[in-house]
Amino acid sequence: MAKWLVKSEPEECGIDDFATAPDRVIPWDGVRNYQARNFLRQMDEGDQVLLYHSSCQHIGIAGVVTVVRAAYPDPTQFDPLSLYHDPKATLEKPRWDAVDMQFVRKLPHIIPLAELKAIPALENMPLVRKGNRLSVMPVTDDEWAAIPDLG
Repeated sequence: MAKWLVKSEPEECGIDDFATAPDRVIPWDGVRNYQARNFLRQMDEGDQVLLYHSSCQHIGIAGVVTVVRAAYPDPTQFDPLSLYHDPKATLEKPRWDAVDMQFVRKLPHIIPLAELKAIPALENMPLVRKGNRLSVMPVTDDEWAAIPDLG
């Protein structure tokens, strides 16, 4: 079972969206970066995912969700009314993928980036390295274990 981190603005899809309806499955769609998309394609059912709130007042890891459906063509790429529409995508040759996720737990407090950067075991984690802006990234077992409230 692999581990991942995904970033989202909490107003778009945050841990509270998952926590308020813990049995609801939420599609993780709208990813429009090829490297992030390739990571989505590696996700399998049962993989654990850290949900990281970004572009907000309280930035950091907010909770854990799990993958309940592996990658499939992101339906928003075909919808001309969607912010994530891609006119180059076709049903025969989709360009973007989504995965479905479900709530596992909300952390007792959001773990801010500054706190994560201070943990020596996380020094090679893409999240804490300068210039890494990917919205989907792998997390090693050692990194997962080093994060407070997870290990």
